[in-house]
Amino acid sequence: MKVKKFQAVTMADVMKKVKSELGTEAVVLNTKTVKARGLFRRFKKDLIEVIAAVDPPAPVQRKVKSSKSTKALSSNESAPLSNEAIMNELRQLRSMMESKNDHSPGTGKFSAWYEHLIAQELDPDLARSIVQSIDQKKWPDNTGQKEGMERLLTAQIKKHLNPYPFGHKHLSNTFVHLVGPTGVGKTTTAAKLAADAVLNQKLNVAFITTDTYRIAAIDQLKTYAKILNVPLEVAYNLEDYEQAIEKYKDFDLVLVDTAGRNYLQTSYIEELNQLLKFDDTSETFLVLSLTSKYPDMNSIYEKFQDIPISKIIFTKEDETSTYGSAINLLVRHKLGVAYLTNGQNVPDDIEEASPEIMARKVTEGYPHA
Repeated sequence: MKVKKFQAVTMADVMKKVKSELGTEAVVLNTKTVKARGLFRRFKKDLIEVIAAVDPPAPVQRKVKSSKSTKALSSNESAPLSNEAIMNELRQLRSMMESKNDHSPGTGKFSAWYEHLIAQELDPDLARSIVQSIDQKKWPDNTGQKEGMERLLTAQIKKHLNPYPFGHKHLSNTFVHLVGPTGVGKTTTAAKLAADAVLNQKLNVAFITTDTYRIAAIDQLKTYAKILNVPLEVAYNLEDYEQAIEKYKDFDLVLVDTAGRNYLQTSYIEELNQLLKFDDTSETFLVLSLTSKYPDMNSIYEKFQDIPISKIIFTKEDETSTYGSAINLLVRHKLGVAYLTNGQNVPDDIEEASPEIMARKVTEGYPHA
């Protein structure tokens, strides 16, 4: 019997290797996920490892003269099991392992669920936890349809997000700071929030911008302020900012647009701490793009940890089809999401976030029937 180990990023790729080398009669003995190793493991994907076996073709028997000894051997009841019997035992062993399915979500009937979560770029440990929590509940057979499976996955992802604060329909603080790296859409997001507050909630709104590095950003916000008929103050330093706060302290909502800078520069965070006032009258949203990779999202958040981040606003939803990086960040750092934006249209392309919405972003593309 030939036994061999195979590894690949997806189950489909592993099985191609098994069939290519061992043929269609191969039997899978074990399956597990192997964590990436090495100096650059954070940038590598985990591998799926399969141990498979195949019974080699029976050798051509030579014709030999019959003798008493050979006749005795053929009639001996204690002769070793046949190759077919061994393969049957291996198949039974595989069936038992798949039905148990406690530590290998990449096998059995739950493999499609696990593969979908991995394709969505969820952390393998988190994906495994979600799949196993579904397995342990012994769901009825009528969940085999695509829609039913989506609902199960959505419910389990939602449970991981439920403990954290989501949404922001009723603004509890007067001053809201929008911070984040360059190019994520902070100014457009500020305009969308202002438009919703003015047009739908009938609130008294004002703008403050500290983004004095880009003239275009000031002009853009001035245009929005003029359209919405709301005041705007440009703060070049802490004194300007404090004067603006005093001026707008009786407003319902004051949106503070900050400069987008290279988040790898520690001086940027120091400047924000020196320029802005973080207290009980304000809250701060970190604006991130959903097109970012998880290592980048995580690095950005960690750079901003010296600032009291209330929630996340995710932008550019319309530019991606994978949401696992966002889920990884929320679960790891126990964060909630205030809003999702999905385009440039003001004020339309924004929605209040919820655990249900974030979970459905992951599962709505579930391709398996």
